[in-house]
Amino acid sequence: MMRFLTKMTALGVAALAAAPAWAQEAAEAAAEAAPAVPNPGNNAWMMTATILVLLMILPGLALFYGGLTRTKNMLSTMTQVGAVSALAMIIWVIYGYSTAFGPEGNAYFSWGNLFLAQTTPDSTAATFSDEVISEYVFISFQMTFAAITAALVLGGIVERTKFAAVMLFTAIWLTIVYFPIAHMVWAGGGLLFEMGALDFAGGTVVHINAGVSALVAAMIFGKRTGYPKEPMPPHSLTMTMIGTGLLWVGWFGFNAGSELEADGTAGLAMINTFVATASAGLFWMLAEALSGRKGSALGFCSGVIAGLVAVTPAAGNSGPFGALVLGAVAAIVCYFAVAVIKPKLGYDDSLDAFGIHGIGGMIGAIGTGIVYQPMFGGPGDGSTAMGAQVTTQIIAVLVAIVWAAVGTAIAAFIAKIVTGGRVSEEAEREGLDLAEHGERAYNY
Repeated sequence: MMRFLTKMTALGVAALAAAPAWAQEAAEAAAEAAPAVPNPGNNAWMMTATILVLLMILPGLALFYGGLTRTKNMLSTMTQVGAVSALAMIIWVIYGYSTAFGPEGNAYFSWGNLFLAQTTPDSTAATFSDEVISEYVFISFQMTFAAITAALVLGGIVERTKFAAVMLFTAIWLTIVYFPIAHMVWAGGGLLFEMGALDFAGGTVVHINAGVSALVAAMIFGKRTGYPKEPMPPHSLTMTMIGTGLLWVGWFGFNAGSELEADGTAGLAMINTFVATASAGLFWMLAEALSGRKGSALGFCSGVIAGLVAVTPAAGNSGPFGALVLGAVAAIVCYFAVAVIKPKLGYDDSLDAFGIHGIGGMIGAIGTGIVYQPMFGGPGDGSTAMGAQVTTQIIAVLVAIVWAAVGTAIAAFIAKIVTGGRVSEEAEREGLDLAEHGERAYNY
């Protein structure tokens, strides 16, 4: 009897000793089975970042572009920016998000979530770690990217294009250009994503895409009446400077938000967005001075945007010094593109969308392959040789250029055939504010 009791006591002690281990295993199994819950801090940051990107569009880009146009086209330009952004948001919810991010898809586009039918308040989107955020928040964040990219294209065609042509062009362009490129670069299974192309916040998806598209659209819709013989200076550099400041502030949501978490990499993207931009603003003015001109407010604003564009793909893929150098290089090259190449070639990219966003995006995308390397202070682990990464970046740039050029040509020609494309010469002389919208920006 005593032997039996001794055995039972030993078994009981063993069971008690093993209970914590069993409980831990059970808890781990339950955690694995339970759906991931969004981190409230990350969710709050991403909601803030989304609103910051909206700030970039309205009022940021609207004021920046509006100030660069002539007085008679101020409201027209701002209205186009606002209306195109609103249209992009509506299309994004109907089929844009589904086309860019799935859930089903191939190397070029995706499908399976029309009208966001598969998304609920409990749905989550993966980040770059084990965390998740609310899928509605992710959808909203990416929606602002589609909106601002479509609005950026307008920089090449303002002051002569019909409002109806702009809206039809945008709807087609988003469908056949933006959504597929966003999928190829940012979605799992996308062509360039699987190749290992680095694009932290949109060097190819946003800036090369918008810049190349602006150039192609400008060539198809034609030059403004009187260009380049008649002077067409910005009517309000004050408005442009205000827009520049709003763009810079909003860009922190654009770049740091692209980490999808409030972590150290988001902090890296934040400081890079400071230093690359500051460097570019000053180096553009230096380039003006070395060219025998005066350092200008317009030059500073242009440099700021060039720096923001160049650091976008490198925001979380570069150390601060690499970002500083990238901003300086982008400012110098973009200045040369705007001040020298554009006049020689004679194309009428009204607000230099190609010269700054297109060229700056190319410099940033290719330069990311260099500044990513640990030898230059980048966050890369050195597992991919610099030459191999730069080659991948160049391929991504070429794919974006070709896809954007061909798709934009299709969209622009359709819009031109259906709507006529341009306003009449008389309407253009009068100004699109009155001719297209029946309003004036300024009533003296």
